[in-house]
Amino acid sequence: LQISGYLNLLANTIDNFTHGLAVAASFLVSRKVGLLTTTAILLHEIPHEVGDFAILLRAGFDRWSAAKMQLSTALGGVLGTCFAICAQSPKGAGETVAWILPFTSGGFLYIALVNVVPDLLEEKNPWNSLQQVLLLCTGIIVMVLLSLT
Repeated sequence: LQISGYLNLLANTIDNFTHGLAVAASFLVSRKVGLLTTTAILLHEIPHEVGDFAILLRAGFDRWSAAKMQLSTALGGVLGTCFAICAQSPKGAGETVAWILPFTSGGFLYIALVNVVPDLLEEKNPWNSLQQVLLLCTGIIVMVLLSLT
């Protein structure tokens, strides 16, 4: 059973690595894009980390070990940030951003399409489906409004 906890930790480390890539590349574009990306990732990470903590508890970790392991996966984000900064082209940040942002965006879209959309399609209660779609739209609207300010 504990193997599922370790697999979750590996996946979370990789996820945090891509978040670090996205944040660093976004700040290379501009402060505004960097802050928007950071905000979006933080809003995503809070429930995500709570869910991962629950998975670790269910896998047999005690609370303290689960918390330490969760914190250790955050190093993936730091490594991703360092990688993005070190990968800067001598020709400028534009070349670095040209491959990092599409890579990370594609990964985030893939995860959303593989995890979220099937759950929406399997939902039997139309009210729950409507709530989820409205919350999804609210998130998009918030990001649009933030990008306009």
